[in-house]
Amino acid sequence: QVQFVESGGGLVQPGGSLRLFCVVSRRLFSIYAMGWYRQAPGKQRELITTISNDGRTNYVDSVNGRFTISRDNAKNTVYLQMDFVKLEDTAVYYCNVHPPLQEYWGQGTQVTVAS
Repeated sequence: QVQFVESGGGLVQPGGSLRLFCVVSRRLFSIYAMGWYRQAPGKQRELITTISNDGRTNYVDSVNGRFTISRDNAKNTVYLQMDFVKLEDTAVYYCNVHPPLQEYWGQGTQVTVAS
């Protein structure tokens, strides 16, 4: 069994920054690729960024250059630094392994971008 516990969300103005955290309760965390996903109101959950077990990263075009994923294997934690946020970044943000374990989604953390 595995748990993903996301935190760090909140209300932020357009152009602002937030840092999201995800603690993973799983042994051998360091061998898994991780991803951040988000679900905006009325839309399906989407993958926005991944990080491999050795630190290689990928981003979808909509967040590339604004968001940064990183990980600390000693702390079983993956981070999402969100800079220059836009209104369309409003969503619930989740972390999971990549590809995701569908039966183990966490509660997510709400990010609301509003002026």
